[in-house]
Amino acid sequence: MKKSLYLAALLLTTVFASCEKDEIGGTATESMAGQWYITVDAVDENGKTITSGEDYFGYGKVQILTYNTVANTADSMWVSSNGNFDLASDYGVPSYPNYAFRVKVGINQGNLTFSSDKAENADGDYPVTITEGKILKNAGHQNNGSAADSIVFFISYEGDPWYPADGYAKYKVSGVRYSGLVEND
Repeated sequence: MKKSLYLAALLLTTVFASCEKDEIGGTATESMAGQWYITVDAVDENGKTITSGEDYFGYGKVQILTYNTVANTADSMWVSSNGNFDLASDYGVPSYPNYAFRVKVGINQGNLTFSSDKAENADGDYPVTITEGKILKNAGHQNNGSAADSIVFFISYEGDPWYPADGYAKYKVSGVRYSGLVEND
């Protein structure tokens, strides 16, 4: 009888313990993390846009990502081109530079800004400086007209082999948060 009561108590404890919900929280950079569709314009050393207009470089909608570091701290995150902008691979010309980027940036979640200064580039050939990075809540628009968060920043590459000959001192990256709706792709 004692064994039966003991087994019943053990079984009930196991059943109730297995019914507890695990609370899963977000990351430390949740307010700034996301998947973004962007366009890129070239900018000269004076800050003037050289290339302007949709898809000047022929990439179409390009996806970039912002996400937490492995340390999951509230003061830094990754900004990644998700493998895009490797010109040698994209165009099949080995001498073209790899402008892909994956860099850790410092962030300020209070005003949703981010930047880096000659940061190590985990995906590309050159260290990366990101300036004036910001996420603007509901400042962008999806194809269907709905409001969306937008992202904007300037990026430059230390040792860029084409500058100053091409005049592209840095690049302006801007776009909106991915919505998940086919009508917005």
